[in-house]
Amino acid sequence: MQNENNTDKSIEPQVNEYEREPVPKKSLLGFKSFVGMYAGEHCAGTELMIGPLFVAAGVSAFDLIIGLLLGNLLAVLSWTFITAPIATRARLTLYYQLEKICGRKLVTLYNLANGIMFCFLAGAMITVSATAVGVWFDFRMPELNDLYPNSFGWVLSVLIVGALISIVAGYGYRSVANIANIAAPWMVLVFLAFGIIALRQFIQLTGVEIHSLSDLWDLANNRIWTGGEPLAGQVKFTFWHVIFFAWFCNLAMHIGMADLSVLRFAKKSWYGLASSTGMYIGHFMAWISASLLYALQLNQNAADTAVLPGPMAFKAAGLAGILCVIIAGWTTANPTIYRAGLAFQAIMPKFSRFKVTLFAGLAATIAGLFPAIAMRLLDFVALYGLVLVPMGAVIFVDFYIFKRLGLQQNLAAERGISFNRAAALAWFVTLAACMALVLYGGVQIYFVSLPGWFVAALIYILFSMIYQKSGEQQS
Repeated sequence: MQNENNTDKSIEPQVNEYEREPVPKKSLLGFKSFVGMYAGEHCAGTELMIGPLFVAAGVSAFDLIIGLLLGNLLAVLSWTFITAPIATRARLTLYYQLEKICGRKLVTLYNLANGIMFCFLAGAMITVSATAVGVWFDFRMPELNDLYPNSFGWVLSVLIVGALISIVAGYGYRSVANIANIAAPWMVLVFLAFGIIALRQFIQLTGVEIHSLSDLWDLANNRIWTGGEPLAGQVKFTFWHVIFFAWFCNLAMHIGMADLSVLRFAKKSWYGLASSTGMYIGHFMAWISASLLYALQLNQNAADTAVLPGPMAFKAAGLAGILCVIIAGWTTANPTIYRAGLAFQAIMPKFSRFKVTLFAGLAATIAGLFPAIAMRLLDFVALYGLVLVPMGAVIFVDFYIFKRLGLQQNLAAERGISFNRAAALAWFVTLAACMALVLYGGVQIYFVSLPGWFVAALIYILFSMIYQKSGEQQS
């Protein structure tokens, strides 16, 4: 065993990520690290896939701009006042925090679901970067409705991009933050350039003269975000759709508590405000820029409804656009694979986080080979948040409310149980109820997660009172 450990040390970076202990004071990071990480993660190549949604969904200019302003504000407040305070007090990963509450058996199921979904999400980021590589090397890329890879060049580019991303993630959060801090300022400028160039080309195409903000607003209302009928197969977006989409696009990260694993390194809880760089640079400016690119594409050729980030960026900014998409996909996939590695490492604590993160990167790379995942990214993100948000409610209630109710916090750790039935019921019943509303009740998936959070919280409180106060032993 000693020889095996020595071998591991010779081939792996010695990075302590404190997976099963609080982050010590000496390892805390400053505000700048989180500014760069959030800007890099949320100003990403995938914004070029999400932004066009609003045009395709027939949203109006007012609904889009005001809805994004308010929805992103709610997201920032969620990070700052819900996630960050718990992260900076407990300083534990999401997975170890849940293990102390839920027990080893239940959290293993959660970690498996979480890790798999993170891998699929990272795979979509790798797909986006690969579309830019495809423009550069001119190999055949998947079409909008393709499920499988359709060329050797595509497979090779995904494998190379995925390998590079996985290695960086394997070296831990500091390397992830360093990469983001280096890339984020340049990417922000390129995304801004996308919007400016697209708007200028739009003005040239339509022949509209812009002399005032009123003229610009008329162009936005009449030719870009018209508020008309959505494209075939798309859901009509209203003001409320935009607010809830912007707020819950990263539901798993804030209300779902996934970013406990990241913000545990923050010196202060107000560092949650760093998420504003991602929300207002990425999920406001970048989405609007991507919308402009797509609206321009439709005005040039109404039949061209394809959404390929690489070609769209290349048309707008040439080589700089291609590089931006590659790096933006990279900086988004890095922390995502890092989180997946933490989830899998919590299941297999005997394996080093470096090895497990490389495994997560391999899984994400394989997922990235299949373009259908990226093309259905919006549906996946909504489902992903719905699956994970009940456990965010469990953590919140356990941390803030249980002591006031006279209930035992961190039940599994304190009583040595491996399966907290109350937490399991909160998770499974909430998911079943929300999915029933979506599948049979006609409620769109964007609107079920918020009530689902409250349902999970109430179920967890109710059944914890029953189990704990009755003295019934859980497994």
